[in-house]
Amino acid sequence: MNTHTKEWQELADIKAELAERDWFMGTSGNLSIREPKSPFFYITASGKDKRKQSDSDFLLVDLKGKPVEDTNLRPSAETLLHTDIYRKTNANCVLHVHTVENNVISELYGDEGQVSFRNHEIIKATGRWDEDSELRIPIIYNHADIPLLSDKFKPHVEGDSGAVLIRNHGITVWGKSGLEAKRILEACEFLFQYQLLLNQQKAFAGSIR
Repeated sequence: MNTHTKEWQELADIKAELAERDWFMGTSGNLSIREPKSPFFYITASGKDKRKQSDSDFLLVDLKGKPVEDTNLRPSAETLLHTDIYRKTNANCVLHVHTVENNVISELYGDEGQVSFRNHEIIKATGRWDEDSELRIPIIYNHADIPLLSDKFKPHVEGDSGAVLIRNHGITVWGKSGLEAKRILEACEFLFQYQLLLNQQKAFAGSIR
């Protein structure tokens, strides 16, 4: 495996930064980045401790999710969701993390099929600049069958950047670059924390009336 490409290093840097935030509990999560001018992308190897850095953190796969080089590494179990994005869009980076906040938000709003945010400055980080812009994040059921999960996921992949919550599982975001994908992820996680704190404060205020 060539570990010296610009894309490989960019993904390693993103992984290290997200690991510092403890967003990879129990080896969860998966990240990928597309190799320019090729039908291949790097994706995290399955079962690795993402808080550690090594030359075997990623492997190169094709748009079917199959390794293109001889390796004893296995791509992430959810590689199919990454291929869905790369096949349908011009995105170049996909990030998927499990946090307590995104899991709780997905459960609180799961029956509605989405969670929406409006009138937040940080929404601009997702490329929405109008004063009354709304960020709508779909929430889909966490099917254990990955091809079925992919079938439910694909209809929500509508542009070169976006986000989808998988109920009681995690969030998948994508962007035209690693920076954009990370920016969207950070904005979503900020909004999830904000909403949970706001709900908590409202419940407390209601209890003392």
